[in-house]
Amino acid sequence: MDWDKLRVFHAVAEAGSFTHAGENLNLSQSAVSRQISALEESVKVPLFHRHARGLILTEQGELLYRTAHDVFAKLSMAEARIRESKERPSGPLKVTTTVAFGSTWLTPRINEFLERYPEIELSLVLNDEELDLAMREADVAIRMQPPRQADLVQRQLMTLRYHVFASPEYIKQFGIPKKPEDLKDHRLIIYGADARPPVSNVNWMMAVAQQFKPDMRPILKLNNIYGIFRATESGLGISALPDYLLPADSNLVRILPELEGPSFDAYFVYPEELRHSKRIAVFRDFLIEEIQSPATNLVAGLFSCVSTEQYNL
Repeated sequence: MDWDKLRVFHAVAEAGSFTHAGENLNLSQSAVSRQISALEESVKVPLFHRHARGLILTEQGELLYRTAHDVFAKLSMAEARIRESKERPSGPLKVTTTVAFGSTWLTPRINEFLERYPEIELSLVLNDEELDLAMREADVAIRMQPPRQADLVQRQLMTLRYHVFASPEYIKQFGIPKKPEDLKDHRLIIYGADARPPVSNVNWMMAVAQQFKPDMRPILKLNNIYGIFRATESGLGISALPDYLLPADSNLVRILPELEGPSFDAYFVYPEELRHSKRIAVFRDFLIEEIQSPATNLVAGLFSCVSTEQYNL
């Protein structure tokens, strides 16, 4: 089977159209179409159903695609290991993590990493869905729960905990709860039923309030941690947020310091085949250095806890 045709077939199956595949391969739409027709002629079966809205793999096309995908994944792994034979870390490094962690904690630190290792071509994929590392959808993942896939190397990066936060604007308008039972008189932002938090009892703050007011209702439900963070920043209400969501320039303040929510671990995860990757090693070491830095709240556990006197309450 012709290797170039197989490469074009894989690109078309991924893109869903000749046009998009051609753009990815720097080929014309007609050139891609000719390659696919020639491949179908050589295997003597149609590989795609052609529709006005795009291309759909036939049963035989699905079989060939799965095989080709496995081959390309193994080739990508081999290329990565060959690159790692160089003394200086270089080449592509694809990192995936959650939208919230990537947006608020990881991305602001990337500039320093790339200044140290300019030869590394870093890509960040922020997605609350877990990518398949074994199939090389990413090289490294930072996850807020232990990996479910087998054959993955994992290292615990840090332990994180939920605390209660509000914005100065909210406190000035609605006051500050002085004790846990005061939460029943405040506007609470909580996680919706379709949220995917790293802990099962993520709405523990609402449970505290409902001990004193069983019919307590939230001001807002959100299915995304980053969305809750931004809603809290806007002054909409009080929320329970994990430590990492508080960047240095955030205006949020921790309230009710005696209330500590559930904890969870963050993990650095990558395929076994990349255990000796220099790119992964330097990225891992950089993260650990940042986590252990005195300027990082995650290790010190130091958040500004406001007092009632500060707001003349």
